[in-house]
Amino acid sequence: MEQFRRLFAFVRPHRFRLYLAFVAIIVGSLLGLAGPYTLQFLIDAVFQQNNAALLNRITLILVAIFALQSVFYFIRAYLLTYVGERVMADLRIRLFNHLQGLSLSFFNERRTGELVSRVTNDVSTVRALVTSDISTAISQALTFIGALVLIVITNWRLTLFMFLLIPAVMAIALLVGRRLRQLSSRVQDQLASATTVLEESLSGIRVVQSFTREDYERSRFRDSIEKTFTLAMQRLRLSATFGPTVSFLGFAAVVGVFWFGGREVLSGNLTAGQLFMFLVLTLTIAGSIGQFSGLWTGLQEALGATRRLFEILDTNSDISESPNAVALPRIQGRIKIENLTFAYLDHPEDLILQDINLEIQPGEVLALVGPSGAGKTTLVNLIPRFFDPTQGRILIDGYDLRQVQVRSLREQIGLVPQETLLFGGTVKENILYGRLDATEEEMVDAARSANAHEFIMALPNGYDTLVGERGVKLSGGQRQRLAIARALLKDPRILLLDEATSSLDSESEGLVQQALQFLMRGRTSIIIAHRLSTIQNADRIAVLDDGRLVEVGTHQELLEKNGLYAHLYRRQFKLDGEPTPPTHLETRETEPAEPPARRRGNLFSRLTGS
Repeated sequence: MEQFRRLFAFVRPHRFRLYLAFVAIIVGSLLGLAGPYTLQFLIDAVFQQNNAALLNRITLILVAIFALQSVFYFIRAYLLTYVGERVMADLRIRLFNHLQGLSLSFFNERRTGELVSRVTNDVSTVRALVTSDISTAISQALTFIGALVLIVITNWRLTLFMFLLIPAVMAIALLVGRRLRQLSSRVQDQLASATTVLEESLSGIRVVQSFTREDYERSRFRDSIEKTFTLAMQRLRLSATFGPTVSFLGFAAVVGVFWFGGREVLSGNLTAGQLFMFLVLTLTIAGSIGQFSGLWTGLQEALGATRRLFEILDTNSDISESPNAVALPRIQGRIKIENLTFAYLDHPEDLILQDINLEIQPGEVLALVGPSGAGKTTLVNLIPRFFDPTQGRILIDGYDLRQVQVRSLREQIGLVPQETLLFGGTVKENILYGRLDATEEEMVDAARSANAHEFIMALPNGYDTLVGERGVKLSGGQRQRLAIARALLKDPRILLLDEATSSLDSESEGLVQQALQFLMRGRTSIIIAHRLSTIQNADRIAVLDDGRLVEVGTHQELLEKNGLYAHLYRRQFKLDGEPTPPTHLETRETEPAEPPARRRGNLFSRLTGS
């Protein structure tokens, strides 16, 4: 009942249409009962009264009844379909909005395909509950009650005889329904797993093909779909057995009613027309019971889907705002990290960062270096509050990040990652993502400052050129320059660069470095650095090792200390002669660009929702 209450909260804004639909359902159901009731007079007019005029009048009345019934059925179907589609859209929007507000830790623990399945398949399952299932349930309930009243009034003995089979039907419905609910939930879970395999395979299609793992992926997806099929067939067998069993019991009751009613006609307790009406109403009641059995099946499926949807909606973000959180004013960019320790919630014993103390002055460029797994990216992710420290705190211009509004914080922070994510629209749309209300002149200025304007104008449609999913039609250097233009348009006070040039060739790196120099001008910048050219441009260098801050100083100071930084430096350059070209300070795999032949969202829709 709690799931129903929460689900129908989405229906409440459309209750006026729902009320009109209920009126149409009631009138249509009453007209559905009026037809069989009127039929008894038509039969008696023929077989007992031999009255042709009465036969004609009753025939016209029946035609009018069925015509009106069709009109009200149309009104019912239209209004309920509208409400159902609107609720499905609202629910998907609510889920998407909620997902947008969850912290990164939520997405780290869940696979994208599973979430896609929840927003598509599960919401579609719930749709039937608030459209056809509501209509059918109310209509059949009214029909059942109305037919029951009519047959009781007509002949209570025949009615009592008819209801001997009802307890057996109800018992079967309850027992089988519980099992159907379990199977339906398992089918949806397995379908989510199959969607995950689909998403991973398509998103990494270049890796799949480069390793010639097409057959492996086909096998993986086929096995997942086959498991879904097996569970679906188990559900189908149970449902298919359930329906015919109920139908058999219903029609057995009809035969019994016909036999018992025939004896009542012979004894003079019923007319032929009343027996015919009774028989029609008995079929109506049997049909209602059969409809309820199908509704029970659908109800179990919908309950399983709503449970999973509300599990997402009930998930709270790890990053929550204090009730007294203040809007962060325009900042200078002073960052102070005090006694900071961090571990992920699912592994609290595994400390990623330990007792970090660091202060960065406004406009300073700080480079973070260290071996893989030292905690550099994690430290950078804590500044925009993608995560919160386990212990300690971070202050910006004296404001504790936990005491300021998250939006006002992130609006003043720019992030340029190693692997730039571009959306599948145009170049213009991707740059304007930095500031949606920017003018075209401001956008072009940002592109010029990022060394991007010339290559953009060389594209087939200039700024209106589609970049493809994740920017697949552009080179790595071009994608990075678009990301820099996007960050420039945002005009952040604090800039976070996560290995922004590590995967570029020398020519692209030079262009990106020029753009980065312009971007960092006058801004507090933190760079996760692996190339000497980037490190030498930093005011200071902070060295992390195994989650601890082990060294801080300028390039020359750290070389003189002869510590970890000097060791990393010597690994990059051979000091016994001319320096070799800059290489990574540490080995790091770079995921290749992914060239989807089609938009993956469309393929998900074809393979899961259609």
